[in-house]
Amino acid sequence: MSLQQEIIADLGVQPSIDPEAEIRKRVDFLKKYVLDSGTNGLLIAISGGVDSAVATGLCKRATDELTQEKGKEYITLGVFQPYGEQTDIEHSYATAKAFGLTHTIETNIQDAVDHVASTVEKSFEKLDIDNPRKMTDKGKGNIKARTRMVVQYALSFEMNLLVVGTDHASEAITGFYTKWGDGAVDITPLSTLNKRQVRQVASALGVPAEIVTKAPTAGLWVGQTDETELGITYDENSDYLEGKEVSPQAQELLESFYKRTAHKRNPIPGI
Repeated sequence: MSLQQEIIADLGVQPSIDPEAEIRKRVDFLKKYVLDSGTNGLLIAISGGVDSAVATGLCKRATDELTQEKGKEYITLGVFQPYGEQTDIEHSYATAKAFGLTHTIETNIQDAVDHVASTVEKSFEKLDIDNPRKMTDKGKGNIKARTRMVVQYALSFEMNLLVVGTDHASEAITGFYTKWGDGAVDITPLSTLNKRQVRQVASALGVPAEIVTKAPTAGLWVGQTDETELGITYDENSDYLEGKEVSPQAQELLESFYKRTAHKRNPIPGI
């Protein structure tokens, strides 16, 4: 078995999907987990991108069906988490509107993130060794992701909700998420889909077209885009995960990412 085949098997990606069947399977998955956990519903952070939009649509359909079937309200709480001014915040609100979310809240993380970053930089001043003195964009970006998750879990604890993740196979192969940030969730309904398949499900769910086709970004600093940072397109990424032949450069890069980021996918080691 080639490494490509091993990765595909490990991440559970299929070479093609029926979007409607995938929606049904993933909605049922969410419903069962809510019932088994005894929680009141689901919390989803809506970033304005296609991944969180798809997860939002699945969550809302799941909790609506549970409400109808069980005779009690199950909710989907949509959380908007800008850092200061978010240029595409309207896409977060458009997602909530498209799926009829009645429970939403905006929690701006700027003050909390800046306080943590300032604390770290003051700590650098006290170290009697060479150190960076100032946080990098990537370092501060990780604080943003982890702060968002702290807020999500505080809300979910008080409201007895499950935190839903938006990670999928195209992110898993590259490790393109923050450990203990957006990678720290209770349940991941998109995990066996690649990015192309996420977009297919998005279109079937009714995600607004401008969100389906927009350039993916983690939103961790101004001007950041996934494909520029990774040095590979999501089309190449998805082709690889569907078992298709890609360029030697793309294959080498993806397999290098996969090996290097194994610590993000594996359980915490111990002895």
